[in-house]
Amino acid sequence: MSVSEDFLLTDDLHPIDIVEDIATHHDWEFDRVTDDQIAMAVEGQWRTYSLTLAWSAQDETLRLICTFEMEPPEARMGALYDVLNRCNDMVWTGAFTYWAEQKLMVWRYGLCLAGGQFASAEQIDRLISGAVLAAERFYPAFQLVSWGDRTPADAMKVAIAEAYGRA
Repeated sequence: MSVSEDFLLTDDLHPIDIVEDIATHHDWEFDRVTDDQIAMAVEGQWRTYSLTLAWSAQDETLRLICTFEMEPPEARMGALYDVLNRCNDMVWTGAFTYWAEQKLMVWRYGLCLAGGQFASAEQIDRLISGAVLAAERFYPAFQLVSWGDRTPADAMKVAIAEAYGRA
């Protein structure tokens, strides 16, 4: 049975319930923080990413935040912000930002489900995997510009190209 088939049998389609089922399906560590929020850890090639998904009934938006720690040298912050802009120019969904106070690189995305719409398990799974893939794709560029003394343009050359299709 697919992940989404579990939810076809019930009227309770709370997005965080679906996320919890996906996390269980993938065997990811997770913590159901509240009824409307879940935090989990997803292992990538470069590191483990912390993901938080929160449902806001007020604006009918499922928010995803994917973070990982980064403490770039102060002298490289301008170059890091430059490479962040370059990364954001290459993506269609979500965006990177750097939270200097928390020393976190952040990928953010909000899925609007206005008008009583609901997201399928496949959509939410794709949302989560998209966040991890974006972090994995650009992680080397962030590292090179922060600690490798590379220019933002040079660091972007190592960003893993977006793959299309299936092997």
